[in-house]
Amino acid sequence: MKSIYDLNYEEMGEFAQSCGWKSFRGHQIFQWLYRQRATSFDEMSNLSKDTRELLAKEFIIDPLTLVRKQVAADGTTKFLFQTQDGALLESVLMHFDYGKSICVSSQVGCNMGCAFCASGLTKKKRNLTSGEMVAQFMNVQRELDKTGDRLSHIVVMGTGEPFDNYDNVMNFLATLNHDRGIGIGARHITISTCGVVPKIRAFADAHTQYNLAISLHAPNNALRDQLMPINHAYPLEELMDALREYGAKNNRRLTFEYILLKGVNDSKTHARQLAKLLKGFNAYVNLIPYNSVDEKTFQSVTREEAMVFYDALMKEGVRCTIRKEHGNDIDAACGQLRIKEIKARQEKAESDLDA
Repeated sequence: MKSIYDLNYEEMGEFAQSCGWKSFRGHQIFQWLYRQRATSFDEMSNLSKDTRELLAKEFIIDPLTLVRKQVAADGTTKFLFQTQDGALLESVLMHFDYGKSICVSSQVGCNMGCAFCASGLTKKKRNLTSGEMVAQFMNVQRELDKTGDRLSHIVVMGTGEPFDNYDNVMNFLATLNHDRGIGIGARHITISTCGVVPKIRAFADAHTQYNLAISLHAPNNALRDQLMPINHAYPLEELMDALREYGAKNNRRLTFEYILLKGVNDSKTHARQLAKLLKGFNAYVNLIPYNSVDEKTFQSVTREEAMVFYDALMKEGVRCTIRKEHGNDIDAACGQLRIKEIKARQEKAESDLDA
């Protein structure tokens, strides 16, 4: 059954008009969902009984069920949700000095096949709907409501490639960015892509104020081909051209994400190549310590080794930071909690068959 979270503000108004209701009815419903955090249509007390019954006939509100929650010592919290069709997805709540951020998944599984990534261990089953992405946010926000806190930032960096689900991701963000609902500021929203060039160009033409982050992880085509299969379709030359176009049209600073893999992409030579690749960009590099994944053989650098790479970039004039690690005492790598649950369910099903 369709979730009412799938409708953005304009679509909510169009639905209200299609029902023959007055134009403000869509506005009332939207505010009940996002200002009052209603979890049932019966809570919408200023709507008539007939209106509430029609809404309940057409929609559900929350399409997700919480399966499991992991809380780290630093407060980082992983939420494992199940969709109506039984799919599993993860969201992560992170605490920063500047506020509380949610990392949202955009697909069930991922087809990008990055060599180091837990998310790609299961292939993409389907795109998440915009409502399923909104529901991730709303479930975590309701958790924070208990302590009077609020989510202030959104990063679309969970399982899946956001620009492989472009329309639903943009609809999701339009809902949560709208000032008559949650009102998350555009500059507090970041979308991460591994380099889907046609959608980067579409995003450039959309002229949103959302932040764009590029999962780069290698400074040359030969290495990026090994680590990230998407580079075969859109090599670095095409990717960087699209990003120059984005920068020219939007005058926004880019973030380049670079996971440091011990002995793979972490040498001073790699740092110099990266600096050359990024020359002329209004950008900074987010250096990310690798979170180990059982099924992968990659290792993370030490803090000292990360600092050597950081210093080499800074000497080349590249602004960069080393991301603070979060949730190291839980399943930290993106997708790990989901993968563990899938394996546990498969093992149980096999055990039941053998019994």
